[in-house]
Amino acid sequence: MLVIFCEDPLRPGQPDQAFEAEAQAAQTLGIAHGLISYEALVNERRPGRAVRRIAVAEPPRDALYRGWMLRPAEYAGLYDALMTRGIRLFNSPAAYRHCHYLPESYPIIEGCTAKSVWLPLSDGFSIDAVMPLLQAFGSGPVIVKDYVKSQKHYWHEGCFIPSASDAGAVERVVRRFLELQGDSLNEGLVFREFVAFEPLAAHSRSGMPMTREFRMFVRDSAVLCCAPYWDEGMYEGAVPPRGAFSDVIPRVQSRFFTMDVARRRDGDWMIVELGDGQVAGLPPSVSAMEFYRHLTAGRAVQA
Repeated sequence: MLVIFCEDPLRPGQPDQAFEAEAQAAQTLGIAHGLISYEALVNERRPGRAVRRIAVAEPPRDALYRGWMLRPAEYAGLYDALMTRGIRLFNSPAAYRHCHYLPESYPIIEGCTAKSVWLPLSDGFSIDAVMPLLQAFGSGPVIVKDYVKSQKHYWHEGCFIPSASDAGAVERVVRRFLELQGDSLNEGLVFREFVAFEPLAAHSRSGMPMTREFRMFVRDSAVLCCAPYWDEGMYEGAVPPRGAFSDVIPRVQSRFFTMDVARRRDGDWMIVELGDGQVAGLPPSVSAMEFYRHLTAGRAVQA
């Protein structure tokens, strides 16, 4: 297996500092790794130039990307450029989009995750287009995000809406969310039912309410890692049961993905969201060395 990291733009030939620990772990374990230029791929839109440091593989080989988030079109460009060099990423462009964009995976996890509705923003934001969608939530609370990310660290001003039927509050929070996202907005708006998960603590910097959330990494339907999502607060009490969501995991259309889960106050476990495993951060309690050791062996990480 080959692992592909983003190159540090200020240190040619070296992995980006954010991925140094992972690159070192891969090297220590004898796992080959290569570097791509995120700047050439995303800013210059030259995927061929982005992969120029990747050696041609004969015979072809599989590879895992561990780098910054990419829009689906950017990922497709990277995938195709690597294929010309005999490198095939674990997840196809369709698989990447499936887990990266919530509306794509929602039919798979519906019933196990918060009720969600969404609206593409190709023609801009209109409160008149949003309010009919929100009737599904009555007057209950919701959160707003785009197809990938929220502004949860701006909880009260750009994320949480106390009542889905309050048009004034909806417009105020959504407009602030769009302002915060700026050019980083992914496709459109997603509104999700606010679920009362078991509380953990208030975030030390933003004051955002954190819940006892866990992150699973899944490769080829096998859970490699299940560990606390946050590095703050006391994770005492229940952990996700062994085999949690075992009926859902095989239906996810991806070879390598994350599944974030949390327990509701009434004791039931729910899926918070899925993500492509190649662009998801490691849980704080899982070392890069252990992660790569078990990634290559296909066994679970004990966290």
